[in-house]
Amino acid sequence: MVKGSSVRETEKSARQDANKAKQTRKLSEYGKQLVEKQKVKRMYGMREKQFRRFFAMAIQKEGAPGEVLLSLAERRLDNTVYRLKMATSRAQARQIIVHGHVRVNGKRVSSPSYIVSVGEEISLTPTALSKQDFLKTVVDKRLNIGIKVPEWLELNKNDRKGRVLREPVRSDIQIPIEEHLIVELYSK
Repeated sequence: MVKGSSVRETEKSARQDANKAKQTRKLSEYGKQLVEKQKVKRMYGMREKQFRRFFAMAIQKEGAPGEVLLSLAERRLDNTVYRLKMATSRAQARQIIVHGHVRVNGKRVSSPSYIVSVGEEISLTPTALSKQDFLKTVVDKRLNIGIKVPEWLELNKNDRKGRVLREPVRSDIQIPIEEHLIVELYSK
């Protein structure tokens, strides 16, 4: 207790301090930019170095850097496999790619960060399709529950193959991300 102040004033001061601690602080502009960057990194399962490489690629390409960055992230093989309903999560998609169960145009690709191009065909290997548990729990289940495949992709349910019809545009990406904040962060 501060000398010369009453017990009542000290209690009031303690309550005010406790209330201030509960309040969330307003994020700075840098904080907002960082949150947006972390959102994208976590969603697509990318590390900082990889994210910077993608940003550098986005700046070199024609178009708005933020939209190009999201388009590149969306075209990663692990995300494309997830969007084609061949995996229940991006992490599972990464795993089946690294284990060699995914083919692009008939060739095995084991890099989750591989960027698919327009016209490429993505399929699971016969080994993966022969595993009944995987087929029942993942592929067939996701095909039957009505999850829509994005418009930039095409899925042949009978062959369990997907094809990239076009590059994804910003309207195809339904995630609430303010990509201009990411561009501002890296433009400093």
